[in-house]
Amino acid sequence: MSQDNPSSRFQANGLATLIGSLPVADHREAFSLIFEHTPDIPLWPQLPSNPKEGMLSQFSEGMPGIIEEADRTCFDIRTETFADEMLAYFEHYLAALDDPTLLPDSPFAVSRDRAQGLFALEEAVAGKTVAAVKGQMTGPFTLLTGLHDREGRAAYYEPTIREMVVKGLSLKAAWQVRLLAVSQAPVILFIDEPALAGLGSSAFLSVSLDELGRDLNEIIGAAQAAGGLVGIHVCANTDWEFLLSTSLDIVSFDAYGFFDKLVACKDALYTFLNRGGIIAWGIVPTSEKEYIEQETAESLLARWETQAAQLVGGGNGSWDYQRLLRRTLITPSCGTGSLSLPHAKKVLALTRDLSKLLRDKYL
Repeated sequence: MSQDNPSSRFQANGLATLIGSLPVADHREAFSLIFEHTPDIPLWPQLPSNPKEGMLSQFSEGMPGIIEEADRTCFDIRTETFADEMLAYFEHYLAALDDPTLLPDSPFAVSRDRAQGLFALEEAVAGKTVAAVKGQMTGPFTLLTGLHDREGRAAYYEPTIREMVVKGLSLKAAWQVRLLAVSQAPVILFIDEPALAGLGSSAFLSVSLDELGRDLNEIIGAAQAAGGLVGIHVCANTDWEFLLSTSLDIVSFDAYGFFDKLVACKDALYTFLNRGGIIAWGIVPTSEKEYIEQETAESLLARWETQAAQLVGGGNGSWDYQRLLRRTLITPSCGTGSLSLPHAKKVLALTRDLSKLLRDKYL
């Protein structure tokens, strides 16, 4: 990255941030929670109570052939207007690719109606000093495997829709990074890809990792070219070696439940770290309320040290706890939007307090 790129100034340093969703219905309340617990890297909140902020509808907006019905979002390429709509869409794509200043008035901008928190983040950070601001978006694999035609065929297997979604998400990523960059802080963009947990299963045996890697790298590259640091968040196990081989800056994962799966790819992980990669260590549990209730910041500190010990001394002996923490973000294992508010507040407090304990001890 160039020296004048704001993202080149970012140092992870064990700072805390969140994963998207919160179980509240009011953005003012959401930002109050965010700045109370993760003031260094605030993010824009996704509020699942708003149906327009769902993973499919929020980032498929403006794409031809995608139809929102009362009970589902689907695609249909057999309408009389689809060919003309697609042609116009790609004309917008080429124009915005050539001149990114066109993005705010293009089909690649997300409306306030679907991402109120994104637009509110600019106002929320005004007058505050932050290490970075964080955004998120639905990834191509999750969108394309979650979107089906009326016969139930996934959009991933329809080449026309797949190309449109990948190129559309690329410019939506660039648009979001440019929008968040007005804060003058480094911009982090997480691509949410829960469907990648299905890689290798019988449902996705025909998925080519080479093709999937090209799709992801196209979107990652567009966001990086706009000045962002790009991460992928997967809230379960996946093919980590594959993801570590992409051009990602950050790998975000559920370290509470799946650290053993990531550390099994040590060589790829060291290569990732040695090229400047960052681990978003999702060590604060969100999946089971009993785990949330039983953990403390001190117990999670011990858990992090036990996990980090498996990486310390490796990579030609150059990694110690301090250096590893400098390449670490502390996060919940997933979003808290499906939790009760008391459990979500404890997750946020654990994330904040664990980050402080680690930073005080090692930095």
